[in-house]
Amino acid sequence: MSRINTNVSSLIAQRTLGSQNLGLNKSLQRLSTGLRINRGADDPAGLIASENLRSEKAAINSAITNAERAEQVVNVAEGGLQEVSNLLVELQSLVSSTANEAGVSDEEKAANQLQIDSILQTIDRIANSTSFQGEKLLNGNFDYDTSFQTSALTDITVNAAKLSDDGSSLDVTVEVLQSAATADVFLSTGATFTNGDNGSITIEVTGTRGTQQFTFASGTGQSDIIAAVNSFAEQTGVSASQVSTGGNIELSSTEFGSDSFVRVKTLSNDGNAIVSDELADTPTNNAVTGTGRDATVLINGTSATTDGLTARVSNEGLDISITLTADMNSGANAGAGSTTVTISGGGADFNLAQDVSLASKVSLGIETVTTGNLGSGGNGFLSDLKSGGAANVTNGDLSKAQRVIDDSIKQVSSLRGRLGAFQKNVVGATISSLGVALENTAAAESQIRDTDFAAETAALTRGQILQQAAIQSLSLANSGPQAVLSLLG
Repeated sequence: MSRINTNVSSLIAQRTLGSQNLGLNKSLQRLSTGLRINRGADDPAGLIASENLRSEKAAINSAITNAERAEQVVNVAEGGLQEVSNLLVELQSLVSSTANEAGVSDEEKAANQLQIDSILQTIDRIANSTSFQGEKLLNGNFDYDTSFQTSALTDITVNAAKLSDDGSSLDVTVEVLQSAATADVFLSTGATFTNGDNGSITIEVTGTRGTQQFTFASGTGQSDIIAAVNSFAEQTGVSASQVSTGGNIELSSTEFGSDSFVRVKTLSNDGNAIVSDELADTPTNNAVTGTGRDATVLINGTSATTDGLTARVSNEGLDISITLTADMNSGANAGAGSTTVTISGGGADFNLAQDVSLASKVSLGIETVTTGNLGSGGNGFLSDLKSGGAANVTNGDLSKAQRVIDDSIKQVSSLRGRLGAFQKNVVGATISSLGVALENTAAAESQIRDTDFAAETAALTRGQILQQAAIQSLSLANSGPQAVLSLLG
C-alpha cells in the first residue's frame, strides 16, 4: 500500500473495534442487571411480551392477596358464629331442664329465664360487634336486599348472587309447577259417629313426631273427635279438620313434603270401617298411610331442589332458597302463575381473579344472626324466648321454644357450613390455582427477559478476545503507512 492520506485498513479496524466494544458493553450491562432486555432496542417483540407478562404477574399477586383477605374475613365471621352456636347449645340445655316441670320450682324457672335473657342479649351483641376493619359481618351488612310479593312467599334466603357493577337489580322468577302437599287420611264419621250403634272403635294415629291411640264410642260428636286428635297434634304431627262434605274428617300432617306421613291403623272395631286414604274410596279396617308431596318449582327456568315448601337453586351466578306459603288456595303454592323476587343489592363481593370483571367476582351472602332473625316464620324466632315472649320458660310454650332453638341451630350450622365450603372450595382452591398460574407466568417472563448467565459470560469472553484482536489489528493498520518512508530514502 503506497497511499497515506486514507488508511483503509485502519478504518476497517476502527469499525470492527467499535462493534466489538458495543457488544462487550451490552454483555456487561446484561450481566450487571440480570436482564437480557434492558430497552426496547434489545428485543422489541420480547419487550412487549415480557411487559404483558409482568402485568399479569402483578394482577395474579393482587388476586392471591384478595383471596387471603377473603379467608381472613371468613375466619372472623366463623369465630363469631361459633360462639353463637355454643350459646344456642346452652339455650337447648336450659329449655330441656325447665321442661322437667315436676322437679323444677318457680324460682328455678325464673333463674333459667334470667340466663336465657342474658344469652339472647349476648347473641345480639356478638352479631353487632363481629367486624373486620370496622365492617360488621353478622348484623346483616352482607345480607342481600330483596323484595317479593309477601302473600306468595314466606321466606327467602340469598346465599350468593352476582350483581352488575352498574347498580342494576337482579330479577329471579319463581314458578310453581306442582304445589307441595301434606299427607292426608280420611275418617268417615258422619256428623255424629254412630258406628252402626255397635259400640266403639280404636285407632292408632301416627305422624312424623309420634303415635297416639284414640277410642271413640258410638255417639261421639264429630267436633269431639277433631278436638281429641288436635289435642295431640304437637305429639303426633297430625291435625284434624272437618271436610267440606260434612260427614268426613281429614287427618293431615302438620308439615308439607314427601317426608311427612299420616298412618291410621284400626286396632279394634265393633262396627263399620271408617278409614280411607281418599274420600271416594271405601273405608277399610286395614292400616292406611298417606304421604305428602314436595313442590315442583322452576327458579329462573332451572328445576329447583325441593323439600316440602322449600326450593333451592345453586349455580355460578345465583344461590337462592325460597319458602312457599303453606296455603294451597292462594300464593305461590297454589301454582297460580309465577312470582318475581328482586335482588337489589347487598352481599359480600370478592375479586379472586387477575382481571376485574363480573366473571371474576365471587359473591357471598351472610345473613343476620340476631335473635330477631334466627328461627323461622312457621315456628317463630329466637326473640320469642325472652321474658314475656310466647316461648319463655316461665309460663310460655316450651314446645315452641324447642322448635325455635332447633331451627336456629340448623340455621347457624348451615351458615357455618356455607362459609366453610367457601373458604375451602372457593378461596383455598383459588389460592392454589393462582399460585400455579404465578409460577408459570413468572417462568415465561424469565425465559423472555432474564439473562442467561452461562451464555452471556461466554459471549463476554468472546467479546473480550475479539476486542483485544481488534486493538492489535488497529495498531498494525496504523503502523502500516510508515513503510512509505522507505521509498524516500
